[in-house]
Amino acid sequence: MTDRSFTTIENQWILLKDGTRLAARIWMPDNAEADPVPAVFEFLPYRKRDGTSPRDESTYPVFAAAGIAGVRVDIRGSGESDGVIDGEYTPLELANAVELIEWIAAQKWSNGSVGMMGISWGGFNCLQVAALRPPALKAVISIASTVDRYNDDIHYKNGTHLSGQLSWAATMLAYQSRSPDPELTGNRWKEMWQERLEAEPFFMEEWLQHQRRDEFWQHGSIGDNFDDVQVPALVIAGWADGYRNTPLKAVEGLGPKAKAIIGPWVHKYPHFAWPKPRADFHGEAIRWWNRWLRGEENGAENLPQVRAYILDAVKPAPRRDFDPGFWVAKDMWNSPEKHHFHIDAHGRLVSGAGREAVSDVYLRSPLDTGTRSGEFFTLKPDAEMAVDQRGDDAGSLVFETAPLAETLDYLGMPVVKLMVSSDAELANLCARIVDVHPDGSALRVSFGVLNLAHRNSNAHPEPLVPGEKTEITLVLDACGYRFEPGHKLRLSLSTSYWPMILPPPTDAGLTIDVASIDLSMPKLGDAERIDMKQPENPSPLPDYIEHAPGKTHRSVTRELSASRTDYRIHEDTGLHEHPGTGLSTRQLRDELWQISDNDPTSMAGRSTWTCDMSRPGWFVRTVSTAHISCTASDWHISASVFAYEGDAQVFEKTWEKVVPRDMM
Repeated sequence: MTDRSFTTIENQWILLKDGTRLAARIWMPDNAEADPVPAVFEFLPYRKRDGTSPRDESTYPVFAAAGIAGVRVDIRGSGESDGVIDGEYTPLELANAVELIEWIAAQKWSNGSVGMMGISWGGFNCLQVAALRPPALKAVISIASTVDRYNDDIHYKNGTHLSGQLSWAATMLAYQSRSPDPELTGNRWKEMWQERLEAEPFFMEEWLQHQRRDEFWQHGSIGDNFDDVQVPALVIAGWADGYRNTPLKAVEGLGPKAKAIIGPWVHKYPHFAWPKPRADFHGEAIRWWNRWLRGEENGAENLPQVRAYILDAVKPAPRRDFDPGFWVAKDMWNSPEKHHFHIDAHGRLVSGAGREAVSDVYLRSPLDTGTRSGEFFTLKPDAEMAVDQRGDDAGSLVFETAPLAETLDYLGMPVVKLMVSSDAELANLCARIVDVHPDGSALRVSFGVLNLAHRNSNAHPEPLVPGEKTEITLVLDACGYRFEPGHKLRLSLSTSYWPMILPPPTDAGLTIDVASIDLSMPKLGDAERIDMKQPENPSPLPDYIEHAPGKTHRSVTRELSASRTDYRIHEDTGLHEHPGTGLSTRQLRDELWQISDNDPTSMAGRSTWTCDMSRPGWFVRTVSTAHISCTASDWHISASVFAYEGDAQVFEKTWEKVVPRDMM
């Protein structure tokens, strides 16, 4: 069924059983009450009216033309929905989602089958809702998501503290501080806005209360019990994003009912993501929905379990619009055969699993090693992605092969095993796989980090015994990569990876038992070369009216006289007006991270968001700031929100908290 006419319902109020009124935008195929249709549901805090409207308008009209209703709902306290948000993926949020699925399935226009979809937050909660098994939910599509909230999200990574936790707390503070649109809510907008401003939480305060993988992070981590999810799941991610591990973990845990697609992309939908090549997400999704929401016999269940883009000798660059490579398919995903490397007596990385007598090496990286790491959460193919690694490798212990004589193809998660001893009870270790091109430029293929106190457990960390050798296993992020002849494969080890990873309380060095190093790379193995259909529309996002262009700046300054490194981010979305609603919006992010040589407790970060919304005769602004610093024993966090209507300040609120450090 294609090219069905449809109607866009700009705002539909849905009343929950507790009396909360949530706001939905619905794309409804015409004549659906006489000819009921399946529905795809997406549940987010990112504001349907302005925040996600471009991507919603790129996809849901296509679904509706194929006879599939789209129901995009704002979580409570977001957009035009009543109430106040209470956190990420909370029991209340998931219970609301289950109730909404029940509501959708009961509508006269519904055929009773609902799919749930989303990227990031929506990718997370669709898997989590699937684990609750609402009867009408028949399938999900999860993009850039996680099955392990502790280790594969923006908060912590193997016990290390991600700087993205501050950035994301500031982002959510800004998003949740914004006003509803008076055009939809009427005179209630001020009352709703005031309620949000007064009651919204500063998320980081809660996240820092849970520095171990406790029940807080177990909630919503479907990887703890994959059997809870019984519906088919299409799981998608990009190699340039921090959420690249989930597709392979999902097919390993969910089995044949899960299918994976991994492209070269940042944190975006595949039909408009960078770097190219893109994929025909609309075609993939419609086929998936028609199979599981309509019962159409279209073979979706027989798709290869894994389809992945193998990057091929990608060059590092300030911007990567297209990454060379090729698509492969594996009908069934099995644990890859390992290609082992060790260090020979000359300090060279060599193929094979043997051991040679090599001297121990002491490693204590400069605290600002990592400024070329990019961000965990990537939205643009610029310096948000890792750039040329030579600068970071200068502060690292590196081992590399001789120029390769043949191609090496990998798909999966590399693993590094080694023996280390530490100067202190707490220390971090970062490992990176790097493709060294013949001209010396160096592309990061994969990386992994580990708080060594978490070497055996994220729930029950143990301090190191200074001077005592300890065996470490470090699993790196998944990758799909071809190393070409003439290139070199490099293993880089560092004790710092700032600002992506915040430092431990002491500037500990590690003694590396070089003879113990065992790098295992996951062989691609048998795989079929395939073609992935490109989107028919090369520019699927709608055009809005631009009143001011956007811009991005990212810089690193080393203040030599003060022995301090500053890492600055400035992003301006520009001012854009939706041509249908007349609503203009603009967001500015200013972020600064600082650290001084040899003093990990000098670390500090500050992120400020300014968010504007306007129509002729109406203007509101919020300015939200979050800050983190530390001592050897504590994290110090603070935040503030200022709100303005026109030129007048109408609200002010501040938070301040000291949280003891717990094994990090």
